[in-house]
Formats: sequence, C-alpha cells, structure tokens
Amino acid sequence: MLIEGGLITTDQLDEALEQKRKGEKLGDTLIRLNYITETQLIQSLHEQLDVPVISLYSREIKVAVTKLVPKVIAQKHDIMPIDMDGNTLFVATADPLDLIAIDDIRLQTGMNIDVGIATREQIRKTISRYYEMDHSLVEILKDDVPELERQEAMNREDAPIIRLVNQLFLSAIDQRASDIHFDPHENQLHVRFRVDGDLRTETIYPKKIQSVMLTRLKVMSDLDITESRLPQDGRIKYTLRNRAYDFRVSTLPTMYGEKIVIRVLDSSQGLTDLTKLGFGKQNELVYRDMLKRPNGIILITGPTGSGKSSTLYASLKELNDETKNIITVEDPVEYQLDGINQVQVNTKVGLTFASGLRSILRQDPNIVMVGEIRDTETAEIAIRASLTGHLVLSTLHTNSAISSITRLVDMGVEPFLVAASTSGLVAQRLVRRVCRDCGQEEPVSKRERILFEAEDVPVEHIIRGSGCASCNFTGYRGRLAIHEVVPIDEGMRRMIMNQATESEMVDYAKQSGVTFLLKDGLEKVAAGLTTTEEILRTVITESAYD
Repeated sequence: MLIEGGLITTDQLDEALEQKRKGEKLGDTLIRLNYITETQLIQSLHEQLDVPVISLYSREIKVAVTKLVPKVIAQKHDIMPIDMDGNTLFVATADPLDLIAIDDIRLQTGMNIDVGIATREQIRKTISRYYEMDHSLVEILKDDVPELERQEAMNREDAPIIRLVNQLFLSAIDQRASDIHFDPHENQLHVRFRVDGDLRTETIYPKKIQSVMLTRLKVMSDLDITESRLPQDGRIKYTLRNRAYDFRVSTLPTMYGEKIVIRVLDSSQGLTDLTKLGFGKQNELVYRDMLKRPNGIILITGPTGSGKSSTLYASLKELNDETKNIITVEDPVEYQLDGINQVQVNTKVGLTFASGLRSILRQDPNIVMVGEIRDTETAEIAIRASLTGHLVLSTLHTNSAISSITRLVDMGVEPFLVAASTSGLVAQRLVRRVCRDCGQEEPVSKRERILFEAEDVPVEHIIRGSGCASCNFTGYRGRLAIHEVVPIDEGMRRMIMNQATESEMVDYAKQSGVTFLLKDGLEKVAAGLTTTEEILRTVITESAYD
C-alpha cells in the first residue's frame, strides 16, 4: 500500500527489510530510516484495517476514564483511554495489531475494548498531560501547608519533586527537545523547551517550587547545592524506554535565582553518516576529498547549535579504521566512539585544549580532532600539527567559511602558516524542515523568483506546511543543514599570504564554483525541503535583503 501510494520505493522497502531489527515492525523500520512519517503509516493502517484515526490534541478526556487504566499500563503499551460507553472502553493506540496490549487492558478493566489509531508521539504527550498531574505536589504547594511539612515531603525518596523532574525529562524527550531551560522570574519559574531550534514555554510553576526543583537538578548532576553564586557544569545519565540519554547541565546565577539549561543528548542513537548530513552532491564530493588528504587542517564554522559537532563526529566515523590512530580533545565529550581515543578537557587540573593537544602529538596520532579553537595557542599548535603530517579537524565560531581565515590572522597566526596548513573550510547552519504531513505545493512569489534567479537556482514551485498536530501547528518538523564548502587551492593560498580582503576571497571562491549558504539553502527550498523564509531567517547576507 505504501508503494502504491508513492510513499516509498521498492528499493527503500528492500533496504528497510535488510535493516529491520529483531522484533521491530516494518512500519517502525521505515519511520526510523525517515522514509515515511508516523502519520503516513497510521493513515495506511487505517485504510488497511478500517480502524478510525484519532486526533488527541483537541480531545478532552474525563478523569474517570483515565482512572480505569493505570499509568504504568498506559505507558507500557503506549495506549491512552479516551472515552467509554456503557461497558465499552475506547482507547487510542499506535499499533492496533498489538493484541497482547489490548488483552492486557481488557483484563485490567473488565470491559470491551474499541480501538482507534493515533501517533505514538500524540499518545505519549497525552499520557503525560493527563497522568502526570502530581496531586501530592499540588497539595504541598498550598499556602496552608506548614513549611516544615513541605520540606519533609520534598526530601522523601518518593518525593513529588523527583517525580515532577522525571516527568519534565519524559516530556522533553517525547517532544524531541534539544534543550530544557529553567528560567527564574520574580514571581514564577518558567520551563521552556527548545524544539527544532525554537524556544517554547512548556509550563510555568509558582515561585515556591523554584528552590526545591533547582536543588533536585543539582543533586542529580552532582553539583554543589550550597554554591549559588558561581556558574557550575554537570552531567546526568538517564535511561528511558531502554534508550540511554545524556543531559549536560549548566547553571548561571541571575537576579531572581539560578538559571539552569540542560542539553539533551541521545547517547544510544547511532552516529550520523556523512550521507545523511544534508550535503549537496557537489559539496559532499569536495568535503570527502578534503577528508582523504593525509594532512592539513579542516575547519567547521558556524554559531552555537549549528550542527558542527554532528559533522565532526560523522567525519570521524567515516575516517575510523584500525590502521589509523585517532585522538580527540573535547569539551565536553558528547558521544563516545569505539576505536577512538577521546580526551575530556578539565581546566581545573590544567588540561586545556592547548595542553591536551600538545600531549596528543606525542601519542603518534594520524588524525586529531580539536573540539574548538578558542585561543591563539590552540590555533598555533593545531596548525603546526597539520604541517607535520597530521590531519586536524576542528571548529571555529565565525559567520562564514572564509571569515575563519580572517579570524585566525586576527588571533595572531601568521598568514603564511594559515595558507600552508588549511585544507578546507566548511560553514553550516540548521534550518527547519517542512512538515511532511501538512506540506502543500504553492506557487513561487514574485520576490522569491527574483531571489532564485539572482542565485541561478531553477524552481517550479515551493512547499509550505499549513500546520497540523504532527508539527504542533508550526508547519515545520525536524531540521536539516545547509552548507558552504570552500577548498583551499593554490590561488586561495596566494590570496591568504598576500593578505587579500575577505570580499576579494569571496569573489575568488564564487568564480571557482563554490556554493555559498544562500544558494545551497535555496536549492533545498526548490527541492521542497524547507522554505524561503527559513533560509532568509538563518542566512543573513546583503543579497538576502536586496
């Protein structure tokens, strides 16, 4: 049915059958490989089984219905009770063929079960919404509860605050959040999730919960709970639904208390391949050519949160084999790689990027990855390492690929060293991907056509999301990268040594056929992957505003 509907090809089906894990259903495999969305799958199941599709976002569910099925059972089977009529209970499930789960609910309730289909994400969010309301926490927060009794309740092993923090983590993971922000205000504590690059408020708590919640987070991340005047960094290991998650915790003193930001890392997720990073065909060929060189330095540039680390890890995965000694120095080590020696920066004991890099060069490495070039000393050591037969990969915070040349020179590195050592530069950004469930073709506007023609990008139509439950009515779901890949050839080396201006180097790169961020982004718009608004929001250039 998926093939007949044009949702997958026979080649994609064959690959899914090959990569299907033990016990995994074919539909889940296709979703994991990003060939279809869960909404497309349940629509096909609806047509095949004649089971109704249910939207849970706009449905109000009575408390009496949720009491019929315990939270543990609902979470175990990803089943949400939604209504009842006499002795019949209506439930929403992501898998209407899971007869064991349906029988479990039937035995638990003693009722007849009628089934509808909803996405697993909708079901988990609804379970969180209706089951996770911690009434004991509400009681503790009442003004008439004595402070001593409140503190004792918060300090128990089954304390409501522990359950509440766990519920927030569950909700963040279910919503695919990359960061969790705990923002103290004068009279409230705001909790916000960053989803697909945008922050959105998840919930607002009364001020009296702030101290116990932040203390709980600091205890979990092994931080000093008595220190609230200085920033601290920590880590939390967390396992949910048999997947390991790593939470990087950062605290910052503010006027109304400590702000805590938690970065969510799915450490059980396989590392991305280079083919899945979103490189255009030409850019991928050029970048792979850079990686094949035995020495030189490759710089990945872009602002915080632009996917630089993912590109570095994918590159190391591509290069990793038993014939090479690969060593990294990182702050922090985000993902552990088999067969690669990874060093964690620890400034408290004097292990910095520069000192770690010096020691690495005495370990007979073939390939060195430096998490970030932050100072002149690290830059000079990395460059000299690339000149002595090592391939060095690193990141730099600049707005474009070519501006990293200017940045290195400004840091005090001699232009001839930059020219001799640099193999290539990559700039990248992350843009939101059009939701595949609600994306619709639209004609190109007059202003858009002018922009596409200026960048010499052919376009017939564009796709925009109208907004649906899958994308939280934003029209976007997920993100993809746009790139500019600049190889350093002899002409560019001469320009660097002659201290040419950045604009002169940009003109030379354009003449050499380099695809810059704006053009790469517009090509992805023409392919129906993102929108013109997303590209112009992300890539700030003069041509973008003309």
